[in-house]
Amino acid sequence: MTAGNNGASKPEDDDPFGYLYEDGQAAGAQPPRQGGYGYPGPAAPQPGVPRTSYNQVRTVGERQYGQQVPQQPYGQPNAQYAAPETYPGGAPTAHVPQQGGRGRSGGPGKGGPNTKGLLIGAVAVVLVVLIGIGAALLADAGKKDKKEEATTSAGPGSQVEESPKPKESASSEAPVELPEQDAATLKLGGTAQLDNTTKGAKSANGQYINLNEVGRSATWSVEVPKAGAYTLFVTYGVPGKDAKMSLTVNSEAPRGINMENYAHAPEGDLEKGWTTTFAWLNLTKGANTLMISCNEGDQCDANLDQLSLKAGHVKRR
Repeated sequence: MTAGNNGASKPEDDDPFGYLYEDGQAAGAQPPRQGGYGYPGPAAPQPGVPRTSYNQVRTVGERQYGQQVPQQPYGQPNAQYAAPETYPGGAPTAHVPQQGGRGRSGGPGKGGPNTKGLLIGAVAVVLVVLIGIGAALLADAGKKDKKEEATTSAGPGSQVEESPKPKESASSEAPVELPEQDAATLKLGGTAQLDNTTKGAKSANGQYINLNEVGRSATWSVEVPKAGAYTLFVTYGVPGKDAKMSLTVNSEAPRGINMENYAHAPEGDLEKGWTTTFAWLNLTKGANTLMISCNEGDQCDANLDQLSLKAGHVKRR
């Protein structure tokens, strides 16, 4: 090819779309009739023949729209469509998981574990650990305070408190059975004698001691397990009026013991006059002597039935 000679074809002939424009059509450009996608390939170039496009093109306005597409029978594949994987080198058929999606809670969000639930669990574990540490510190502080209280005196150094002595268990000792004595077993003094003509006495055989004369007495020798306070209970009978006798404990001076008409019996009724009185005593450990007597100045019209002891100063048996 030389200068001024551009070959057999003109520039407008080299433009495959020249026929689409007014100046191309004026220059004699013609739409191609063969070649393009899905059509037979282009013919071999020939001198003086314009090259055609490798694609099938149409003149603007040549294509018709609204034409009815032939229907395929039901169940038959569409000849115009084929799945990409049927072509050589087509797309793989394996399922590709989608990115994102919903979380375990069902709400929208990123894929993966439920980070919110994990965060709540971690916070709960931390709280449990902190509570356990606090409880341990409080327990140690309480033990420390108790230890300091046990080893430190509450008062000044010159007033050190004595360690408390262990108390004796009340259940370690069996209850002491104190004696109860019938009048018939007592030691009689003076002209005192047994009688059972008046009914209602509690002593064996209904016997009692009549102390209605000065100089008469009844003595009880009794042993107690330990020294201390005791109460003497006296069962007696009066003829519907008050009486007063003398009580002597060991070597002490006699003292009065009232024998009033607590039964409120009518005067002269000895059977309804049986009742009880008491006196508080302090006895020594071991043997003790208790004597009830009719002395000068006493009101001695009384019958002695029974004597008994109880530990402590009480008012009831």
